[in-house]
Amino acid sequence: MTSFSADWLALREPVDAAARSSALASFVATHLQAQRPRRRLLDLGGGTGSNIRYLSPKLPSPQEWTIVDSDPHLLALAPAGVASRHADLNVVITDDELFRESGLVTASALLDLVSDSWLARLVEQCAAAGSAVLFALTYNGTIDCDPRDLEDEDVRVLVNEHQITDKGFGRALGPAAVSRVAELLTVGGYDVRRERSDWRLAGAEAELQRQLISGWADAASQMKPTHARAFAEWRDRRIAYVDSGDSRIVVGHVDVAGIRRRA
Repeated sequence: MTSFSADWLALREPVDAAARSSALASFVATHLQAQRPRRRLLDLGGGTGSNIRYLSPKLPSPQEWTIVDSDPHLLALAPAGVASRHADLNVVITDDELFRESGLVTASALLDLVSDSWLARLVEQCAAAGSAVLFALTYNGTIDCDPRDLEDEDVRVLVNEHQITDKGFGRALGPAAVSRVAELLTVGGYDVRRERSDWRLAGAEAELQRQLISGWADAASQMKPTHARAFAEWRDRRIAYVDSGDSRIVVGHVDVAGIRRRA
């Protein structure tokens, strides 16, 4: 599956925390408070543990976290006291025992990378376990740049095409993941809530902007190699805006939470 560097994850962590829906974290916390015997919490694709660092202060104690990721180097940076499991998420999704007795299953910036069949299996596992869910920061296909450039929309469209290529799980859902997980959860007997969790990037996030712009230009070039030079020029213009302090970028994300409805 796709892996990310620790430096990239550290760069985005404060932006993620600022963007996330505190209302959905409270919604899940209230549910967990009423489920006192069940404090097993499962974080999928958790990297260095940013999701746990965000949620732990907001959820009731005691908490018994397990973080799962395919990169052992990232797991080595997870919070102390957290059980870590180095595993391919394609294998993990079939592990009934891992999900059993989990009060909460959570993931951050993951669902747009996975396939429809993987996501359907995830919801099945959560529903079978009766787990609450909180899936944060799923990309919804929106990229807004200011100042505007004539190439912005072409790049956004190609980035979204790149998003649905195989990220290690089969054809990825990309921006369709938000509506799809809400649909699957509703059919699976969940009360589902959604909140926007857009990144709003300005001068303080200059390095994150530079890396995003470069990544988008690369993705666009992969999807349309004949226009690689034009996308490189677009990248240079956008980074010049960043360097001058004029760049503002909004990247659309959505948080989705769900709790099982009572029969």
